[in-house]
Amino acid sequence: MIAPLRAQVIEFEQNGLRYQTLTRNGLTVMFTSLPTHLKNYEVLQVAVSNGSSVSWTVKPEDFTIQRKDGITLQALPPRQVVDRMLDRAGRNEVIKLVQTYELGLYGLSRLNSSSGYEKRRQQALAEMGSARLKAAAAASAVIYVSSKLLPGQSTDGAIFYPLNGRSSAPGTLIVRAAG
Repeated sequence: MIAPLRAQVIEFEQNGLRYQTLTRNGLTVMFTSLPTHLKNYEVLQVAVSNGSSVSWTVKPEDFTIQRKDGITLQALPPRQVVDRMLDRAGRNEVIKLVQTYELGLYGLSRLNSSSGYEKRRQQALAEMGSARLKAAAAASAVIYVSSKLLPGQSTDGAIFYPLNGRSSAPGTLIVRAAG
């Protein structure tokens, strides 16, 4: 019998958030579930760092949650989340999400993201327009986008899972990346 290769999950707490991290083939994925629920979504803050000698592409759709009740949640593509925010989100909801996201991000003093949230936030702040457009721009700054990480690069973002009227429940994060 051949057992799948498993790596040790490292858990730690920072600023009241419980993080888990795992490295495989030089790609490190760190995540925490954000305590904020926005428009019927479960939201994870994810940071990915490439410590290998090869490039890896990591997409939001590579992340699924297998809940203990048997339901599998597939991460939504960034465009779909932004479109939904543009249609329905209010400014206050997005501000709540951004504040929670920043609490986790800036609490991790060792993370130096080369292409993640901070760069997208600065671009989103330059956006002008209606309140809904600004809400969508803020959401687009927070969202994890498909990233090709060269050796030594890292990125971060929020991954959204639709709850579809269900409550949040414990589960296991499955990431299909780094082989």
